[in-house]
Formats: sequence, C-alpha cells, structure tokens
Amino acid sequence: MKKILVALSLTGIAMFFAYCSSTKTASQAAVKVVKISYQQHVATILETNCAPCHFPGKGGNKKALDSYAAASANADEILRRIQLNPGERGFMPMRHPKLSDSTIAVIKQWKTDGLGEK
Repeated sequence: MKKILVALSLTGIAMFFAYCSSTKTASQAAVKVVKISYQQHVATILETNCAPCHFPGKGGNKKALDSYAAASANADEILRRIQLNPGERGFMPMRHPKLSDSTIAVIKQWKTDGLGEK
C-alpha cells in the first residue's frame, strides 16, 4: 500500500513539473502585439470598401476618406456607420453587404490604439 502511495505521489509531482516547464513561458513571450495603423491596415479597408464614393481621385463626390487626416478626423463617424445594419439610416457601405466583424474590429482597434498613422 505504501509503495502505491509513493508511486502515485511521484507521478503527480512529475506531472506538475512537466506542466511548469520554462518552454511555456518562452512560447508565451513570443506572442507579439500588433498595433493597428492607418498605412498598414485601415487604408486598404477604406480603399476596398469606400471607393469610389469617398475617394475623389476615383470619381467620388462624398466626404473624402482618402487620406490619414480625413480618416482619423472621421473615425467615430466611420465606426458608427459601419456598425449599423443594412436598411438602417446611415448604414455604410451603401448598397453593399455589411462589413465582416473582423474588418470592423480592425477599425475599432485602430481607434483604441490611438489612430496611428504608420
């Protein structure tokens, strides 16, 4: 009986130390936090989903969103409108499907991260 208890205790201790190895902390440290920026993330979203209407260079005649200054100045309005559902007044992009949750999350994170340009 004593041998069984000792064997179980040693097995438990071995399992405990196996899960407390330093490799886990090393892999967790490898996780890199990416800050969302206009140039790397948001500009592409706007060009893909808001052109040509909001890009004067492409023939648009609506409020311009073709530069960092314009997009960052209107970030709250952009977020408000893209979070509406189709059919609601002010929904964007007009006459197109609602943007995916992940796309909306990128713009939300951009605002949370401080509206970085580069």
